[in-house]
Amino acid sequence: MKLKTIIAGLILSSPIFTSFAADKPSFEQYVKGLKKEAIEKGFEPEFVETHLSNLKYLKRVVKADKNQPEFVETLDTYLPKRVPEWKVKRARDAYVENRELLEKIAAEYGVQARFIVSLWALETNFGRIQGKMPIIDSITTLSYDGRREAFFKKQLWASLQILDEGHISKEKFVGSWAGAMGQCQFIPTSFLAYAADGDKDGKKDIWTNKTDVFASIANYLKQEGWDNNKTWGRQVMLPEGFDSKNIMAKNSKGRRGWLNNFKDNERSLKEWRALGVTRMDGKPLPDVDITAALIMPDDAKGRMYLAYDNYKSLMHWNRSYYFVTSVGYLADRIGYPKL
Repeated sequence: MKLKTIIAGLILSSPIFTSFAADKPSFEQYVKGLKKEAIEKGFEPEFVETHLSNLKYLKRVVKADKNQPEFVETLDTYLPKRVPEWKVKRARDAYVENRELLEKIAAEYGVQARFIVSLWALETNFGRIQGKMPIIDSITTLSYDGRREAFFKKQLWASLQILDEGHISKEKFVGSWAGAMGQCQFIPTSFLAYAADGDKDGKKDIWTNKTDVFASIANYLKQEGWDNNKTWGRQVMLPEGFDSKNIMAKNSKGRRGWLNNFKDNERSLKEWRALGVTRMDGKPLPDVDITAALIMPDDAKGRMYLAYDNYKSLMHWNRSYYFVTSVGYLADRIGYPKL
């Protein structure tokens, strides 16, 4: 018998493990407890019974959560896959097709239309891929799994509020296995914070209503500090012998730590010019009153970017250098050459 097998057997037979296994309620018992909590939070008993009955424990959701792929990726391999030429063309076409609506929402919220289209394209391929998993079942399964119970319970209460407010029916309340939903892939708490009723019909329909989808994307960015007079950033070249201490630290803990690192690294474009940083064509940086942090998505041999304030808004949407870079890159390709 292999040593690992012996150790596993000892762990499984230990009093601590067997006690833990015995104490964990069944999924049905767990849901019964959630129903009680929901009623205590103010939801009507009949509503709770309707929306938290006959839930299914989805093994594939837990499997997806535990087995998320891990592989080595660089920005040079990521960008062509996330923003292939066909998607650039489709995004530019989508901008033209929806120009009147996009420009109306852009003016109302103060967010450039090209960034609305870029996020729409990258999140769900222009609304085509939204996920088909039942949100309540998925979130309850992940809450029961226990590794992030507090987070997913919070998503569950937000989900019930969305249903209670009548934005969508339980049958149509679907999304990704992790609870992201609609054409802009908001998790339930983000829906409550940022979803917008763009057409003023009393519902925030981010699943089928394009006006609400665009307004919700714009509202998210606006609430997170978007500046309509600025762009997201730009790729730059560094001079030979550039001091790596001038590159923003990547070892941040949480959003607050990342923002602190950003603030510590910020300099004016005039200061970056003085340090020898140039545009990709070697020309000087613009002579404008903007501050920026120097971002390194990969390592010192990879691409470098000056990130403007709007970069922080995009990082709030998804704290991934690769994702934010893809959003900015596609937005630039949508806007230039001018449509």
